[in-house]
Amino acid sequence: MRARALIDGASFGPDALKAVSQAFDQAWAQIASHFGGDPSVTDAARIALANAILSVASDDSRDVEVLKRAGLEALAHNYRSLPIGKSKTRT
Repeated sequence: MRARALIDGASFGPDALKAVSQAFDQAWAQIASHFGGDPSVTDAARIALANAILSVASDDSRDVEVLKRAGLEALAHNYRSLPIGKSKTRT
């Protein structure tokens, strides 16, 4: 998957990369149900989440919870730019 490739290709040390990967997995598990159905929407959301987490990570990153929370906040901030719910009626 492209999101996983982004994370795996990040230029962080092994400890930071492990924390980033765990943060991504935990964050995705928390929000995956919001992006079901269309594989292109799911892929776009996963890429956006990976980029959000990578944007707040550094080589000193070790706290999975901090990375997860920051990534989710960044994703929520940019939620309107994702191709999500275009075919659904929002209430």
